Amino acid sequence: MKYVIIIALFLIVVTGCTTNSSVESDLCSDAGTCNAIKEPSSQAEITVDRIEIYHFHGVNQCFSCKTVGEFAEKTVNTYYKDLLDSGKMTFASINAELPENKELAMKYEVTGSSLWIGTYIDGEFHKEENTNVWYKVRDEAGYLSYLKGVIDKRLVGDLS
Repeated sequence: MKYVIIIALFLIVVTGCTTNSSVESDLCSDAGTCNAIKEPSSQAEITVDRIEIYHFHGVNQCFSCKTVGEFAEKTVNTYYKDLLDSGKMTFASINAELPENKELAMKYEVTGSSLWIGTYIDGEFHKEENTNVWYKVRDEAGYLSYLKGVIDKRLVGDLS
């Protein structure tokens, strides 16, 4: 299973560098090698209206549950402070078991401890649960880098 995931990621990276869209041209050099995803350099490049990142959890949290939330919060505070301050991005750790959070948990269809990203593009809402972060709870640098890459894609409207 581990090798299937590695091969799939490799194919995604390789095929992503063979196209010429404006998003991928920022990601890939003329030589066809992919570089790290760049944070948008200005608000004008951001094609989304707003992004919400929520760590949903219960009253009792294990090490992994706490770490998923802590690393997500560190990611957004480290790389997206301006977007948080402007209101274009929201991050919160939400106890889904509390009655006052029921409506938000229902909106995201939360079934347990999880990390969700909600993206608003032209008034349309797109939600996704990111399960890959669970594999990175023992690798803080890897987690932050991975989640930053996911968020960067969402900031340019890439929902893939």
